[in-house]
Amino acid sequence: MTPSREVSRLVEIMAALRDPQSGCPWDLEQDFTTIAPYTIEEAYEVADAIERDDAVDLKEELGDLLLQVVYHAQLAAEKGLFDFGDVVAGITKKMIRRHPHVFGDAEARSARSAKGQWETIKAAEKAERLDARSQAETASLSGRPMPAATGTPRHLDQVPAGFAALTLALKVQKQAAKVGFDWDRPEPILAKIEEEIAELAEVVETGDRDGAEDEMGDLLFSVVNLARFHEIDPEAALRRCVRKFRDRFGFIEDGLEASGRTLADASLDEMEALWVAAKGARVAKDSSSRP
Repeated sequence: MTPSREVSRLVEIMAALRDPQSGCPWDLEQDFTTIAPYTIEEAYEVADAIERDDAVDLKEELGDLLLQVVYHAQLAAEKGLFDFGDVVAGITKKMIRRHPHVFGDAEARSARSAKGQWETIKAAEKAERLDARSQAETASLSGRPMPAATGTPRHLDQVPAGFAALTLALKVQKQAAKVGFDWDRPEPILAKIEEEIAELAEVVETGDRDGAEDEMGDLLFSVVNLARFHEIDPEAALRRCVRKFRDRFGFIEDGLEASGRTLADASLDEMEALWVAAKGARVAKDSSSRP
């Protein structure tokens, strides 16, 4: 089998890897659950390549992410649920429907700003999904019966639960804020953060790990609330902090290497001194780059 620019070749390769007789033993052992973490990881690696402004890595990471889509579609095809063509048909239909001002007739184009148009489209899509679910023999990936829906859908059910935790917290808070459940100034949020810190310290003293995790969650949720109030994306802010930490830690390693030493040789005091120097170097660099 030879490489190709056609997506159909990637679909063929994935089918060959999953062939029960001649496929790859590792691939044959996988299912939706085991592959899902790789899918999330690949999406993050795409974002990382973009943040690093690296076109070469971005091309490769987009390929890895596309493979994940093909992988899940192959697993579904084997179960008779849907195939890659169905995935493509679904997203093309959605994009055409959601952009009547681009793909619609003259009337639709002139109504691009019509109030409620987006909500109408979303409502129609939701109705179609419910109809498709009711007609399908099973909507479950595992084949096991899905739990029946109970009661009226809740307001926060509109937020999918699959986001990274910080982003999920942000989206849930924004959804709650749409109906007025929100702070109108930052002072109560800061007070809440202080309260959560105190509660975390108290439960840590008791040695209750489950309780500590619960309180840590409350603290992080409150910090996300403060970020949202100031229109800061907490996910982006934390990733920026991690990049800064990695740069400064690299400065420590470089400093030790210049003196013929390694991290294992250094004391905490030595590393702390280099850390402070790294912060100073960063400040000087930022100052020199300003006009």
